[in-house]
Amino acid sequence: MKCNHCDSEETVKDGKNPSGSAKYYCKACQRNFTPNPNLNGYSQEKKRETVKTHIDGTNFRRTGRLMKVSHQSVVNWVKQAAQTIKPEDAPSPTLGEEDVVELDELFTFVKDKKTRSTSSRKSTGKHAVS
Repeated sequence: MKCNHCDSEETVKDGKNPSGSAKYYCKACQRNFTPNPNLNGYSQEKKRETVKTHIDGTNFRRTGRLMKVSHQSVVNWVKQAAQTIKPEDAPSPTLGEEDVVELDELFTFVKDKKTRSTSSRKSTGKHAVS
């Protein structure tokens, strides 16, 4: 095996990379190199399919489960795809008379959730007899 840096033939195997490809060490220039590295990550086709699945209406976690990838990868790929869209190419929503809009209720606490009892009866620890 020839060294990629100095073309010396004084090389020895030096284990494997995290991607699984063979690593070599050059005794002449004392450097490590990988002649044919394996690529880490997912293919562009897998990323495109995953983004398309999410755009079709599934949430991040379900898309991740369907495509067998991490939901955080789905989030990152969708954000990356959204940044590549030009504003003039993005579809603009138009509401017509025949469109139906559905809203859900949402309850929130602005300051604090009440934790004490709100009843008007005061408890003294003993039954009050009049």
